[in-house]
Amino acid sequence: MLIKIFTTGGTIDKIYFDRLSEFQIGDPQIAEILEPVHPAFSWEVEAVLRKDSLDLTDQDRALLRQRIEADPAERVLVTHGTDTMRETARALVGIAGKTVVLTGALAPARFKDSDAAFNVGFALGCAQTLPPGIYLAMNGAVFDPFRVRKNRTQNTFEAE
Repeated sequence: MLIKIFTTGGTIDKIYFDRLSEFQIGDPQIAEILEPVHPAFSWEVEAVLRKDSLDLTDQDRALLRQRIEADPAERVLVTHGTDTMRETARALVGIAGKTVVLTGALAPARFKDSDAAFNVGFALGCAQTLPPGIYLAMNGAVFDPFRVRKNRTQNTFEAE
């Protein structure tokens, strides 16, 4: 089975430079997460964007949708910033014949205590087993993009 992974940036790929929280979006970290664990499926990565999700535009979401629709893979993972993940997921609704799962991290993948590896692993399991549709996979739970919110106080995602 092939899973196509589209990266858009977000916290999962951030590099912090100082205590003032100066950052840039670095190279996608997905290969560093997956290569050491030797997954039992094939995967390809396509970097679509390198942005904080708060900076994503409708044009960016349209580009992501176009890339997903044009790709032959039926199983898709999108790494994305958590602040506007649900808006992007909603913009992808209606893509036919594909299981598309969005995930991200609340701390950069480069940080020792990041949730990135857990979220990516969980989301990849979801991408392999869920029926066609658009989903968010965060904190060990699967969400409908129209019934989810980010709880900034608890730093988790929850059903609405």
